[in-house]
Amino acid sequence: MDSIFHEKQEGSLCAQHCLNNLLQGEYFTPVDLSSIAHQLDEEERMRMAEGGMGSEEYRTFLQQPSGNMDDSGFFSIQWFNLNSLLTGPELISDTYLALFLAQLQQEGYSIFVIRGNLPECEAEQILGIMRVQQQQRPRLIGEEEYKNVYD
Repeated sequence: MDSIFHEKQEGSLCAQHCLNNLLQGEYFTPVDLSSIAHQLDEEERMRMAEGGMGSEEYRTFLQQPSGNMDDSGFFSIQWFNLNSLLTGPELISDTYLALFLAQLQQEGYSIFVIRGNLPECEAEQILGIMRVQQQQRPRLIGEEEYKNVYD
């Protein structure tokens, strides 16, 4: 599973980890995403100003925090659970996938389906020619240290 790119969680950068895991490479940094968010904020401000800079709606908009920058983030689920809080990618079997998604939905997580042409990656090529079997399920980051301290 070494050929599957898996960016581990650092801070509250869930969106960055989700995008990089989905695209299978280090495509975005916190600075990149912040810049994109600021560009979106500016475009939204300009659109709102078209309705009149003196309007109540525009003044209310200016007082609100950015809708494009959020510390909560999301994670991506494909055939692998690429949750950045895990120590590595987790293989999800066809049988387990529906149950796993139902559990996440029941727990209040958002589930997104990504369609379209994504960049080619080494993991996709390998998965196309051979079946992968996971020898050991990845643990949550910090779970190993916790287990060793209290065992």
